[in-house]
Amino acid sequence: MSAAPSFLSQASSAASPPSRLADETAKLDRALADASPAQIIAAAVKQVGRERLAVVSSFGTESAALLKIAADVDPAIPVVFLDTGWLFQETLDYRDTLIDLLGLTDVRTIHPLAETLAREDKDRDLWFSNPDQCCFIRKVEPLARALAPFDGWINGRKRFQGGDRAALSVVEADGERLKFNPLANVSQDELKALYATMNLPPHPLTASGFTSIGCMPCTTRTKPGEDPRAGRWRDRGKTECGIHVTKVL
Repeated sequence: MSAAPSFLSQASSAASPPSRLADETAKLDRALADASPAQIIAAAVKQVGRERLAVVSSFGTESAALLKIAADVDPAIPVVFLDTGWLFQETLDYRDTLIDLLGLTDVRTIHPLAETLAREDKDRDLWFSNPDQCCFIRKVEPLARALAPFDGWINGRKRFQGGDRAALSVVEADGERLKFNPLANVSQDELKALYATMNLPPHPLTASGFTSIGCMPCTTRTKPGEDPRAGRWRDRGKTECGIHVTKVL
């Protein structure tokens, strides 16, 4: 793996005009194409500044590795967690376990707006009638609010997850922000090895056959040989909540 590039600056990406941000993104992506996850996160901190950078985590089945690497770089990097109101209790408990285990010092739990839920989902059945809108009010809009103070963010997507993620770049432009994907190059076997070498606890629901975990109504167990995300929005013609296909401004 190559070392983090020396040209990285402390300049804020949010202040950059679109053409400059596109150039900056392309340059960073080329420089970090073969970097390790830790090197990518360290480069993100150097480029954006710790106070202007956030890790967005679902605290799901593959979250602990990214959170551990980020904590090793700097445990004070802000972590944004979206509590949609439909999460498994096991996910909430896992969040608390990892916060203590990894020494994360700035985890921010974000919720949907109560007035929006009362207006658009008072009967709590929007997940069934309009799952895209349910994801929007419970995930996309809250994340947009949560990221308002930041110039860059880190997430845990990987190319091996397939679908729209198969051609994932290490660095992307996301609206006015830089978006870093430190695990883009990591294979499924390498991810399993990270859990073993870092002695990380699995999400409690993995033992029950859940390989990708989101909200309770829209998450099912996967069958042997299925894509790891096959249990998300099963039979609904939906593969993403919208966070990674909507530009966050």
